[in-house]
Amino acid sequence: MEGAGGLFQDHDLLIRARDPRRIDLRVSLRDPFGNLYAKRFAQRSAVTLYALVDLSASMGFAGQARKVDVAADLCAALAASARRIGDSFGLIGANRRIVPDCFWPATSSRGAEAEMLTNLRGFDPTAQGDLGDSAEGLIDAAAIIAGRRKLVFVISDFFMPDQVIESVFEALSEHDVIPIVLRDPREWNSCRATASSRLPIWRPAADAYVMRPALRAALIADNAARGARLRALAMRYGRPPFEVVGRIDWDRFGAYLMGEVG
Repeated sequence: MEGAGGLFQDHDLLIRARDPRRIDLRVSLRDPFGNLYAKRFAQRSAVTLYALVDLSASMGFAGQARKVDVAADLCAALAASARRIGDSFGLIGANRRIVPDCFWPATSSRGAEAEMLTNLRGFDPTAQGDLGDSAEGLIDAAAIIAGRRKLVFVISDFFMPDQVIESVFEALSEHDVIPIVLRDPREWNSCRATASSRLPIWRPAADAYVMRPALRAALIADNAARGARLRALAMRYGRPPFEVVGRIDWDRFGAYLMGEVG
């Protein structure tokens, strides 16, 4: 972040830098238009990372990969990256409520990191009864981490009402939020254009799978509309979502974090 100390970063017009103590007369005198320039410095600032993980029943789907395992892989990478550069990482998993075994305040301890990932991988979202019906506990999780600005990854398949999604984003509005959408190519109702060919096509009734063309088209249209609504909500609060289809494309994920993929 820009600050008063640390390493020299660059020069900027004084009218933008707004710190007369940093005026660089030598550079200013070289400007034929008479503009004043000030030095800008970069300083290291610790960042707290949190992953809020949806643990509702739909996250128990296992196709090409189990969604919870994909979420755990993401959390493992984020935790390791945070620890390497001296930041802290926390995890809060939730269905209708916050899941106690998947609630870890931010830490840089390698031991705590290993335990939180073990608990996450061992959790079965499909065996939680009524608690697995929704992910409203993510709103409570957002309230727990309120305060100083943090980097928050919301990891979910986002198969939840738009009102709940908006409430989660609103509760996290003071943070830098990165939505991660988990999809699986074998999930028949996750039929974006890239996966629509995997939907069963209409065949004679003797076949095991029958789907009328109108129903197939309606499912594809519904999925596209749901994706568009999610993107619009996410953009309203900061960033477009990143979609993981099956397993994680780490190169694409890195490009997304660098702003090269929208």
